[in-house]
Amino acid sequence: MTDTAAAPQIRLRNTMTRKVEDFAPIDPKDVQIYLCGPTVYDRAHLGNARPVVVFDVLNRLLRHVYGADHVTYVRNFTDVDDKINATALARREAGASGTLEELIAARTEETIAWYHADMDALGAARPDHEPRATAYIGAMIKMIAGLIAAGHAYAKDGHVLFRVRSYSEYGRLSGRSVDDMIAGARVEVAPYKEDPMDFVLWKPSDGELPGWDSPWGRGRPGWHIECSAMSYELLGDSFDIHGGGIDLQFPHHENEVAQSCCAHPTGEFARYWVHNEMLQVEGKKMSKSLGNFFTVRDLLDQGVPGEVIRFVFLQTHYSKPMDWTAEKARQAEATLRKWRALVAGIEPAPSAAPSVIAALVDDVNTAGAIAALHALTDPAELKASAALLGLLEDGMGNWAKGDDVDPSALSALSARLAALRATAMETKDFAPVDAMKQALLAAGVEVRMSKAGVELLAGPGFDATKLEGL
Repeated sequence: MTDTAAAPQIRLRNTMTRKVEDFAPIDPKDVQIYLCGPTVYDRAHLGNARPVVVFDVLNRLLRHVYGADHVTYVRNFTDVDDKINATALARREAGASGTLEELIAARTEETIAWYHADMDALGAARPDHEPRATAYIGAMIKMIAGLIAAGHAYAKDGHVLFRVRSYSEYGRLSGRSVDDMIAGARVEVAPYKEDPMDFVLWKPSDGELPGWDSPWGRGRPGWHIECSAMSYELLGDSFDIHGGGIDLQFPHHENEVAQSCCAHPTGEFARYWVHNEMLQVEGKKMSKSLGNFFTVRDLLDQGVPGEVIRFVFLQTHYSKPMDWTAEKARQAEATLRKWRALVAGIEPAPSAAPSVIAALVDDVNTAGAIAALHALTDPAELKASAALLGLLEDGMGNWAKGDDVDPSALSALSARLAALRATAMETKDFAPVDAMKQALLAAGVEVRMSKAGVELLAGPGFDATKLEGL
């Protein structure tokens, strides 16, 4: 859909204004999104995947409304960070060969490959740009120098700090004053800080840790300046949407706003801020101490399909906490198998159903969109509509083995079971019926028996190879 005059109006919940607002891009021919990506020191846990899926749907929606070639989606990799250094040091202490720099490079490459594989499994399209922080060090140094020249930052003891009280609107995104933040937050008190709230833009590196030459000595950037520099280089001083998990609202996003607006005072930085809420597991916060912490790869290796994980995510509106449960995953798999059976071998309709589009343009209401999918009766329309959510796409269906089975196989088995039941009604010997039913259930077949007849469906855990004996 490229005729924006006739396009449906997208509305988004803007964290900056705390309102759901009509979305009006700066340039409808180039709608721009920046999503904070991962720090690449380990596997992505389940909570890390939620913003990826949420913004993948938003990306799909924007391309549907404004045109596939009229959206620029950026998601970064933070590949310089103390956690990365720590994992490399641990590897060296465990006996790994190579310099620390080589071990860090190997770890980041390995982790980025893991991340791509895991997010691909969830059906998330790769962004248009995936900048790595280490490729933008020069841009960060330039931005920091500009902030110092304008009086918004200062250098001391090899560090460069952002002077928080120089930006009068600091706290606007998180809705707190600087004094309230100091009272309620854990802030680092250091001899090189003028004010406890000032945050690091540049810090020194010793001879072994990763570092780059700068006017303030050999060092490396602070976390917050990275996204400000990368978004500026790729999207300019004003762009449409900045997103991430709500845990990044403060301090990361608040600090991004301050340093970006001070570095480029004529720009707006991000016009809409979209944050997804946190994830729970079985009603509890995910944590290693509770034993309910797991990565996306853990679930995939346990046999939970990526499409099922995605479906569970989308059943909850992004602005609400999401609870991952095994029961939700089971129900999601059953629904997807049913839908995949309905759309197998058919071409999608030219467009998604109006009811699904209406839900998505209303603040990316994926839960409402899934409810609308359940109400559709045309398989072609179901397939086209589900694709807007990244579901039922051909490339994502390999996990549903039942999709590859000749439907006549289940039909023949259904007829045989119906015949056995008819005989049993006369002989009162239901043992053959029970035996066949148990064999079907063991193969993951859902058995529905009623007065109207016998219906067999590929259910959760379906394994076509177990039907061969039947």
